[in-house]
Amino acid sequence: MHPTASHLSGRPDGGRRWNPASSAFLLSVCLGFPSFVATCPLYCLCASDIISCSGRNLSMSHFDLPSYATRLDLSHNALTVLPVDWISQPFDRLVTLVLSRNSISQIEVNAFVVTPRLLQLDLSLNQLTVLNTSIFTGLKELRELLLFGNQIIQINPGAFSDLYSLKRLYFSGNRLVDFPFGLYWEPGGPRNLSFLDLSNNKLSNVSVQSLLSLSQKSGIYLQENPLICDCALLAMMEYWIWKQYRPMVDFRGEYPCRDNVRPGSKCSKQIASGMPAEARTYQVEPGKWLRVPCPGFASLVQEGLEVFWVTPTTVVNSSTHDPNARLKVFHNGTIEIQRALIEDSGTYGCVAVRGRDYRPTEFPEVHVVVGNSSTTSSSGFTNRSGAEHFNTAFTTLASCVISIVLVLLYLYLTPCRCRESRGGGPRRSGARALILCSDPREVESEQRSNGKRVAFLEPQSEDLTDIGSPKPPALNIGHAATEGILKNGSRTVDQTLTDPAQMA
Repeated sequence: MHPTASHLSGRPDGGRRWNPASSAFLLSVCLGFPSFVATCPLYCLCASDIISCSGRNLSMSHFDLPSYATRLDLSHNALTVLPVDWISQPFDRLVTLVLSRNSISQIEVNAFVVTPRLLQLDLSLNQLTVLNTSIFTGLKELRELLLFGNQIIQINPGAFSDLYSLKRLYFSGNRLVDFPFGLYWEPGGPRNLSFLDLSNNKLSNVSVQSLLSLSQKSGIYLQENPLICDCALLAMMEYWIWKQYRPMVDFRGEYPCRDNVRPGSKCSKQIASGMPAEARTYQVEPGKWLRVPCPGFASLVQEGLEVFWVTPTTVVNSSTHDPNARLKVFHNGTIEIQRALIEDSGTYGCVAVRGRDYRPTEFPEVHVVVGNSSTTSSSGFTNRSGAEHFNTAFTTLASCVISIVLVLLYLYLTPCRCRESRGGGPRRSGARALILCSDPREVESEQRSNGKRVAFLEPQSEDLTDIGSPKPPALNIGHAATEGILKNGSRTVDQTLTDPAQMA
């Protein structure tokens, strides 16, 4: 049965009756509007920009749905095929499409061209077995793709073309025996992928060099796979544990090959003692050659043992012999940098199997600096003295500015600045009881206007007061002549109020 939003006929017996839907349709045709505007189907639930048709046992492959939705949920149905015309019109606003828990086993090419703005696509828990070429064409903005819980055994080249915006890819719970890590470098491939879940598959042989290269920018989950525990894989796992690589640390117990290495195995006899407690630094001028030994590695290595070097730009190993390559790894673990370039500077990690986890004092990485020694510090990192000098100068200047501001605030925002004595008499110990802080003439006029009298007391100097001498009579403030105190401000600090010449 082909689902539609409304029926143009009025009654099934052919009787004529006015139908609002039919009238609206005819009116839209006469006025030149689109011939068909889909409404929410009866078997779906529409809420604002969300359409949910979940759990309706739908098996049809063509839907008439309103195009205003940003989220469409078709999960828990009986869909088997997703054709090109699975919806009647483009969904230019659709951001999330949920097709999980159906029986989809086939997706036609260009089936997602009608959803160009899609960011999340959930195809989990279906019956997909093969991902064909260009199956996801048109999804240039897709960020998250869920394919876990299918039966995928094959991924054809070009299956992920147009997915160059993809960030997270879930492949857990399939039947993959091999994974094409080269998809990262395919035209339009997901080069910015930051999360790849390959757990619970049937992977046995994996490219350690590809994994080391990809793990520098993304998290790769490999737990619950029957991985072959060769020395190269063990070296990678040991290195990941030392780097505290989250996918390895969080699921460390789900890598059974970690337990298959015994102290007497060939993978546990290669490393000499004496690894440096901290990273060493090697310096070379541009255009020169440099050889860097693998930290803690013996001078002679068992034949067939593979050593990897993780460089700032790529990953190289001792089994690759390219005469034109600038970076070469010898069988003894030493890496050679030919015609060094500035971009060769950075941290280099030597990945070689030890048959055990790294000790706290071991450090399998070194620093390589290409350039003039005046631009680098003794530790091998970029010289930060210029920045440190700048920071010191800036701090000093800021301190000076703050000091000046505080002085100005003290000088101009202090409520009252006390005047010093105008007389030339010697300072005496002992403070005045009351201090005149403003112009005496202003105080005099103010006090006269207020009808108040002002008197200032000053204790006698310690050098003029003898113990046992009679105390001066108390001052009667009510009879003090204010004019004698404030007259033209001529009174000096050394004059006392007990002086008869100053009293009325």
